[in-house]
Order: sequence, then structure tokens, then C-alpha cells
Amino acid sequence: MALAHDRCICLRKVEYSETSQILQLFGREHGLLRVIAKGAHRRTKAGASRFDGGIDLLDVGDAVFTFDPGRELNTLTEWSLRQGHLELRRNLRAVYLAQYAAELVALLFQEHDPHAPVFDGLNAVLAELATPRAEEVFLNFQLDLLRESGYLPELTSCAECGFPAGDHDLAYFSPGRGGVVCRNCEGKVPDRNPFDQRLLRLIQGVLKLPRINGAGIPAQRLPRLTRHQTDPINHLLSDHVEHTLGRRLRVARYVLDGP
Repeated sequence: MALAHDRCICLRKVEYSETSQILQLFGREHGLLRVIAKGAHRRTKAGASRFDGGIDLLDVGDAVFTFDPGRELNTLTEWSLRQGHLELRRNLRAVYLAQYAAELVALLFQEHDPHAPVFDGLNAVLAELATPRAEEVFLNFQLDLLRESGYLPELTSCAECGFPAGDHDLAYFSPGRGGVVCRNCEGKVPDRNPFDQRLLRLIQGVLKLPRINGAGIPAQRLPRLTRHQTDPINHLLSDHVEHTLGRRLRVARYVLDGP
């Protein structure tokens, strides 16, 4: 079977045996794929390993693997680590945000469906999450991810009547309607949740910022945000994704309730 080469990020891992791992990788050119790394933890007498002693979550590396889209599990044959994000792993908040970003990517795309801008965005945000700009760069990545995957909720017009959202201090968001709901319609939408209109305008402003080649915004161009602002937004977007996919997000609660 022919071998494929790609720059990949490890989104999930399962220790399959004492020496092997099953991994979900996100490749820039191949999208999501599942591979088995046989002998990932096995070392030779000289101490060497084809997989650097095992692959960890969020590692970025150059991968060589068998590639057959018809197979559920391909075989990883080589892995060369490029970035282990050691600074990120020293910050618990950064780790939660990074794992949440990886979970969203794994859930919002189909296997073997490449999205190079999303790969570049995830690669960039992993490098920024250990900095003081973690909140705004994660929010920006999350919005870009939802837009690229087609899951971005309606955030400019009422999802019930279609008119532009008003300028009141309080807005409403409905997971069932997939977007914001105006004050005139909120009485007809049972699953509406109140939402600060100022935060809605903040989201709209970030979405309007120019992207570089259609993907990503330099961190310096983003408004400085705190968790007081991003926690309600992250909660709104997680409710939307969970309702749309019909499943619970595993890491969301650590992002919303954690340190």
C-alpha cells in the first residue's frame, strides 16, 4: 500500500497495548484520520523509537502513514515531532482550551475531508494559548471553526423573524432556532436564553475583522478579553453545538467551570 506524508496534530489517543497507540490525527492535506502506531512505546537497545517514545495529545509532527480512505484504521509508520507545546502544558486553563479546540475539530468535520485553514488556525492557536491573549485567540478560533464547518449560528438577524437584532441591552439566544432571537419574538421561543447585547456586538465585531488569506486574525488585532466576557460566549456556542450535533461535549464543562 502506498504511503502518505502530512503535517499532523494529534487530537485523540488511546493506549492500545503496552507498546501501541490508536490515534486520531488532523492532517493539513488529509483531514481527520485514525491510525494505529504499532510499537509506539517500544525502544531499541540504543534507545531509539520511530515515534519518539509515543505521541501525546496536541503534539504536532510530520507523519508517514498508509492511506486508504476505505479503511477505518490506517497504520502510522513514522512520526517526527515538530512541536510539543511544553509552555501550554504548564497552564491548566490553556490545556483545557486546547483540548476543547481539538474536540471541536474532531466532531465538526468528516474523516478525510481536509481543511487547511482550520489546520493552520489550530496550529496557531495552540502556540498562543499559553500567553495572556488566550481568551481572545480561542474565541476567534472557535468562530472561524464554526464558520468553516458550516455550524456558525445566526448572530446578526433574528432567527425567528429575520429582522436585524435590536440594540436593547438584553438579547436572547435559542439553540433550537440556531441563533439570536429579538425581543418581539422571544415569547414564541421556549428555549430562549437571555444574552448580553454587548457581548453579541463583540462577537459581531470579531467576525467582521479581516482574515489573512481567509484564515485567522493576528492576535494583536483582536480586542483584549477576559473570562467575564468569554465565558458567556463559550457557553452560548457550546449549547449551540451540542444541540446541533445531538451530543454532549466532553471538555466544555472544564472550559466553562474550570480555573
